[in-house]
Order: sequence, then structure tokens, then C-alpha cells
Amino acid sequence: MSPVLVLTWELRLPGCRSLKEKRSVIRSLKDRLRHRFKVSVAETGCQDLTDRGELTVALVSSDGRLAQSLADRLDRFVAERGGAVVTSTRKAVL
Repeated sequence: MSPVLVLTWELRLPGCRSLKEKRSVIRSLKDRLRHRFKVSVAETGCQDLTDRGELTVALVSSDGRLAQSLADRLDRFVAERGGAVVTSTRKAVL
């Protein structure tokens, strides 16, 4: 059975003072994750807050080590992108 990885980041969005600014930052990050890593990504929480967000990525891999390696790369990618600060991360392999 192929492992399914679910990775969720809680984000702080310093400088965002409106939902429009927040959506711009979140949309940009979602688009870059989809394009670069070919993963499914959605905003899964904090939709009504201007300075916080939550993104969740899901992917299916042919092997657990590959999934974990990709999870590490995704973590680094999100942490290194401006506009959002990772406050917590949750990982689950199903």
C-alpha cells in the first residue's frame, strides 16, 4: 500500500492587515507549492483571521522514505518563503 503524507503548517502572516492581503500571500504560497512539488494543497484553517493562516498538503508516494524526504523539502520551502512565518507543523503518514 502506498503511503499518504499529510502535512499541515500553521502560519503567522506579519504585515497582513486585511483578508485581501492575506489571500494574496496564501495564494502565492499555494501556487508555488503546487507548481514546484506537484502536491495537493489547501487553506484549511484560520480563514477569517488576517494575520494567521493554515495550509495542508497531501501526497501519495510509492515509498515511505521518498515521502519523508519530500516532507522535509516542503518544510524548508515553506519556512524559507517570505510573507509567512511557520508557527507549528503537523505531519501524518497514513
